[in-house]
Amino acid sequence: MEKGTRLYLVRHGQVEGFEKVPIYGFTDALLTEVGLLQYEKLAERLRFTKITAVYSSDLERSLTGARIISRFHDVPHHTLSELREIHYGDWEGLGLRDVRERFPEMVLNRMNDPVNFRAPGAGESIAELSARVMPCFEEILGRHQGRDFLIVAHAAVNRVILCNGLGMDLRHMFRLHQDYGCLNIVDYFPDGIVARLING
Repeated sequence: MEKGTRLYLVRHGQVEGFEKVPIYGFTDALLTEVGLLQYEKLAERLRFTKITAVYSSDLERSLTGARIISRFHDVPHHTLSELREIHYGDWEGLGLRDVRERFPEMVLNRMNDPVNFRAPGAGESIAELSARVMPCFEEILGRHQGRDFLIVAHAAVNRVILCNGLGMDLRHMFRLHQDYGCLNIVDYFPDGIVARLING
């Protein structure tokens, strides 16, 4: 059997203010001690894997994790702005409760059309996020045919990649939960994919 291409897809670790369910998007956020520990545990878990390259968004909460995990792997590390979290416009930095209280109609619009909704203040839609992320991901995937690689990114970015691989409509992306510091493992073959682990 032809060897597949294995993706190790990680969501960044826990961030400060996590208890308010913060909407950070493009905003840089500091990791908590728990967030750093989540990366340390992942580094140990992936220590003996045959990762040939590491990619991350250029936001510090992902970049830090990529550095921690890759210390056991003498491989290139690439930071890509295309792998940033979705941009939330004027909602950046607010807690989820604040958004629900201040923008109830917009929250309803988002629920009714999650793929095309944009937050006020030049927010990015999920459709636009997908158009940014997927060409970048497909280029990475093509570059590593038959080899294993790691991406440290964000909840919405990971969901877009997973939905694409699983053939799921982006409307259903929130059915795929992504905890802080979680690991997804997906094998890509010429005739399809096998999801080995989701939100592990």
